Amino acid sequence: MEAELVTLVGTGATTVIGLMVTDAWEQAKQRVVRLFAHGGEADTVAGELEESRNTLVTATGTADEEGLTSDLTASLRFSLRRLLEQHPDAADELRRLVDEFAPAAQPDPAGTVHNSISGGTQHAPVFMGRNFTNTTIHTSGGTTPDRTA
Repeated sequence: MEAELVTLVGTGATTVIGLMVTDAWEQAKQRVVRLFAHGGEADTVAGELEESRNTLVTATGTADEEGLTSDLTASLRFSLRRLLEQHPDAADELRRLVDEFAPAAQPDPAGTVHNSISGGTQHAPVFMGRNFTNTTIHTSGGTTPDRTA
């Protein structure tokens, strides 16, 4: 297999696995199914992809997440390689899929979180971010307008 196609297979697998855990998955799913079904049984392909997605979503935030993601990416890479060997014309569709969805499948490298608070007044610390661990809150012991000592 040509180096360009090997790169496309790797990028395609990473993109599809990344999409599975994003809101963009519903938008991309039918195109991924069509790509893999390639004249075969679309329902079977859709079921297998949904099972992989459920596995990834369930593992998100657990100790198994990285290993499962790696395993599913490797499996998908193999499937894409086999697909392109059997149907070389599928490379164009895979390339279009990657071009369109790769940015949506990649996590924000800066880890930027966009949160907002609305409704009422907050009388306690408000934390905005992700992955808080070992957080200790020290207060001065004062009272808030809603509480009396």
